[in-house]
Amino acid sequence: MDLSVIVPTFNEGPNVAELVRRTTHALLGRTIEVIFVDDSTDDTPDVIRAVAAASDIPVRLIHRDNPVGGLGGAVVEGIRAAESDFCVVMDGDLQHPPEVIADMLARAEVGDADVVVASRYVAGGTSDGLANAVRTAVSRASTLLTKAMFPRKLNNCTDPMTGFFLVDRRTLEIETLQPRGFKILLEILARKQMRVVEVPFSFAPRFAGESKASFSQGMRFLVQLTMLRFGRMSAFAVVGGLGALANLAIMWALQAFGVQYLIAAVIASIVTIVANFIALEYLVFADMRAESGLMRHRFIKSFTFNGVEAIIRIPVIWVLVSQAHMPSVIAAALTLIAAFVVRFVFHALVVYAPKKSRVGKAVRAIEPLEDEVTA
Repeated sequence: MDLSVIVPTFNEGPNVAELVRRTTHALLGRTIEVIFVDDSTDDTPDVIRAVAAASDIPVRLIHRDNPVGGLGGAVVEGIRAAESDFCVVMDGDLQHPPEVIADMLARAEVGDADVVVASRYVAGGTSDGLANAVRTAVSRASTLLTKAMFPRKLNNCTDPMTGFFLVDRRTLEIETLQPRGFKILLEILARKQMRVVEVPFSFAPRFAGESKASFSQGMRFLVQLTMLRFGRMSAFAVVGGLGALANLAIMWALQAFGVQYLIAAVIASIVTIVANFIALEYLVFADMRAESGLMRHRFIKSFTFNGVEAIIRIPVIWVLVSQAHMPSVIAAALTLIAAFVVRFVFHALVVYAPKKSRVGKAVRAIEPLEDEVTA
C-alpha cells in the first residue's frame, strides 16, 4: 500500500463523504486507505460505516469509547493500525485540502525526509481559513514561541503547529510519544531530531460543522510545550505558579474587604487547592489518570495532603509576620515556594501512581524525578 491517510474525528459526520471523495480523486492510481480514528458522541461512526460501504478505496473505522490523549492519542492509534509506512495525518473538517496529499507523497518518496509538513507559512502557503484575525495572531504567536523553545529541532519547520503532515512510520519511536491534545506534530518533532521538508498549502475554511478550538485546548498546548521542553515538574510548576498567584490575589482581595489575614489565607488556600487539583487532573497528569484509581480517591489524597501542608504553612506565615515583621503576602509567597517540591513528589508518586504495582512504579520514578529536581 502506498499510503495510509489518518483522520482523527470528533463529531465530523457532515464532512466524511466529501473528504473520502476528494481524497480518492486526488490519489487516483495510488493504493491508499483512509483510517478514521473517531472519538465522536454523535452519529459520525454510522456515517463513516455508510461511506466505507460505498467507497472505492478501503475506509476503516477505529471508534474509541474511552479516548486517551485527545486528538494526538487518536493519531498515534491510527499510525499503529496503518497498513503503509507512509502515514498522512489530516483534520476531518477539510481545512486541510486532500489535493495536497499527492504532492506530500511524491516529496516523501524522494527519500531524504522523515516528515513532510504541509505548511501555511512557507512560500505559496496561506492561513486564510483561520476564523478571524485573533485566531491568526494566536497561531503566529504560538508558532514563534514553539520555535523559540526548540530552535534546533524545529529549524527547518515553519509550521510546527499544523495538523497536516506525512510521516514515515519507520523513523518514529512511537513508545516515546506522549500525546496531549491537538499538537501531535510538535510532539513528534520535539522528541527526536527528524529530517523535515515542507510543501505549501492554503488553509481552507471548514466544509461543515464547528471548530473544536477552545481555551482549554490552548491551556493543554501550553502544558504540552512546557512538558516537552522542561519535563513534568515544570508543567507542575506552571500550574502551581498560577495557583500561587491566584492564592495571593484572593488573599489580598479578602484583606482589602477587611478579612483578617490568617482567615484570608485559609480561604485562599481552599479555593486554590481545589482549582489546582482540577488543573493537575486535566493538564499535568492527564496521561496517568486511567491507571491511578478513581478521581474522588485522588481528590481526597490531594486535598488531604494540601490541607495538612496548609495547616503547617499558615502557622509559619504567622511566625514570619509576627516575629520577622515580614509583609503577609510576601510571607505567604515564600511558604508556597518552599512547599513546591514536596507537593510535586507526593502527587507524582502517590496521588497519580498506578493502582497496581505502586511500589515498583515509585522506584522506577525516582531516577527521572531526581533529574528533574536537579534541573
